[in-house]
Amino acid sequence: MRLPRHRRANRTGSPKPTEGSKHARRPPGRARKSRRRAARKIRRLRIDYPRRGLRGWRRWTPSWKLVSGAFLLFVATVVGLFTAVYIHVDIPNAHDSARRQATVYYWADGSRMVSVGDVNRQDVKLAQVPESVQRAVIAAENADFYDDSGVSLTGIGRAAMNIVKGKETQGGSTITQQYVKNTYLSQDQTIHRKVKELFLALKVSNQQSKTEILEGYLNTSWFGRDAYGVQAASYAYFGIPAQELDPSQGALLAATLKGAESYDPSLSAANHRRAEERWSWILDRQVQVGLMSTGERAKYTKFPEPKPPVKPTSQAGQIGYLVDIANKYLKSRSGLTDMDLAGGGYRVHTTFEKGKVLALTKAVEKVRSDRLDPKKRPGDRHVQVGAASVRPGDGAIVAVYGGSDAIEHFSNNADTSGVPAASAFKPFVFAAALEEGLQDRERSVEEAGSDPLRPSPTAETPPIPSLNLYSSLVDSDHTPFVETGKKLGLRKVKDLAVASGLREESMAKLEPTFSIGTSTPSAVRLASAYTTFVNDGRATEPYSVTKVERDGVAVEGFDLPEKRRAMSSETASIVGAALRQVSWSTVGPQKGQSGRLPAWAGTTGPNDRMKSAWFIGATEELSTSVTMFRTKPDVPHLLPMQGVGGPDSERGSAFPPLIWEAYHQVAVPSPASADDSRRTLTLS
Repeated sequence: MRLPRHRRANRTGSPKPTEGSKHARRPPGRARKSRRRAARKIRRLRIDYPRRGLRGWRRWTPSWKLVSGAFLLFVATVVGLFTAVYIHVDIPNAHDSARRQATVYYWADGSRMVSVGDVNRQDVKLAQVPESVQRAVIAAENADFYDDSGVSLTGIGRAAMNIVKGKETQGGSTITQQYVKNTYLSQDQTIHRKVKELFLALKVSNQQSKTEILEGYLNTSWFGRDAYGVQAASYAYFGIPAQELDPSQGALLAATLKGAESYDPSLSAANHRRAEERWSWILDRQVQVGLMSTGERAKYTKFPEPKPPVKPTSQAGQIGYLVDIANKYLKSRSGLTDMDLAGGGYRVHTTFEKGKVLALTKAVEKVRSDRLDPKKRPGDRHVQVGAASVRPGDGAIVAVYGGSDAIEHFSNNADTSGVPAASAFKPFVFAAALEEGLQDRERSVEEAGSDPLRPSPTAETPPIPSLNLYSSLVDSDHTPFVETGKKLGLRKVKDLAVASGLREESMAKLEPTFSIGTSTPSAVRLASAYTTFVNDGRATEPYSVTKVERDGVAVEGFDLPEKRRAMSSETASIVGAALRQVSWSTVGPQKGQSGRLPAWAGTTGPNDRMKSAWFIGATEELSTSVTMFRTKPDVPHLLPMQGVGGPDSERGSAFPPLIWEAYHQVAVPSPASADDSRRTLTLS
């Protein structure tokens, strides 16, 4: 029989508990009272949720005590964390501009093309900046600058949400926050950087005066044109020191702070429109917030046109145009800005081939020298040439001619969107008609006529369509294309042209003349779009950058663009055959200038009244477009082409094919055979 525990213990010799010892048993009454007190303490500490003694939805509705307690606990936690982080964050040393690295651009073969990276910055005291300029910046960027705490919590919250969503994060920051970002932080768009910006802005606001902050902001901000700070910007835009700026000029500089690539009025017509609107808004805004009187505002009604941008001497010749095209592509694929690139440290590998760029430049200069005489013929003055050469196989831009010199003529003629394509646009109307079944595909080359210059039909020259579009291309007859556009629907023509590679924004209004080339694609885009006829109806996005690195890490977004179907292979073949017929019918091999490569060209024609001349020649190796037009800096529209090069130049249309031929003699080194010539697609 097993004994009770206390008896077993006694049998081993353990002493029997005595009264008053710790082993003595408590009286039953005292034990019960102790347990009740402990239970009451537990109940007081326990959160009454779900609530006892209630039923239904009331049981699950928290009491006001619970809600207020939770809120106070949350506030205390946030305040504690905020205080801890604020104490922990120290204001770092300001960026050292001398440490900025250059951005280096490389040719396609890997050799160095140019290094861009000198920081154009000249610090000035706030007293040297007119108060009118200070007021313009404050009105545009942070109207309550002198009264705020240095941060905008709503702006930071909005930026954080945009970062999470992958959207644009600019906007909403105070001048103090922007100064902190410019001076102490990177330009990375991350939540971590925005949070750090918040705390640094608070500390800077507590430790520096508003005068010091505004002075620092004006000396570190990016105004475009490679200019950091208001002093450098004043020279870049107006050629004067900052202290000589008037309120109107100051308002324009303040407008560029929103993004110089979009608000520098000299870069494009769209930029000019945006800049003028924001300039006017900033002047009105100063009146609205009490920083300018209505009478003072009334003095400034004329937009202060800045001087043309000036490239650094390292970007003379064609280099500046190449850098311009590379930067546009780079920004479109990576999200980097001009300010990011100006910060330096990037290694940009391009598709540009040095030999082809040099050959294209020499071809343009030779034709200009031989055929134009500005001193004798007024029509030869203000003539501009743009050209681009694209590789059909993958869309690589291998050469461009943007103008005589990027330093003297900033506008890039190879990538401008303001020169009407004229008859060079007609193949896309032709293709759209074929795609929609509006053209007969059965008529053969033999049925098109008996011109001895036309090659006999072969596997490479399939039947071409009828309904007059073939003969209209040869004769530069506009009417059939206008009628085809009406029957087909101009929207379908536009969609096919855009699918082939022309930009949506370069398309003209959908009016009857749309079908005869009122749209204004760039030379780069037109050369690329013509590769669609070489590539069996597949289009490839033109590209100029193959790889970008910073600090040894590759920047994402530079995978090679993939080909996409723009039209059927049959349509591409038929239009290609028609283009070959045009080249033979209008020029013919006996008119070749060099004897090595015949000048297969189609002229703009007597019925074209566009103020431009084009030539596009596409082979399996290269698709090259050349445009010629006349423009004057103080005249907003193109000048007429009558008289350019004398009476025999046919409105200058004789010159682009000569440039094309001179270039291709060098760019495509192997002699072209008669069979090669039949694969050349040309139209001007």
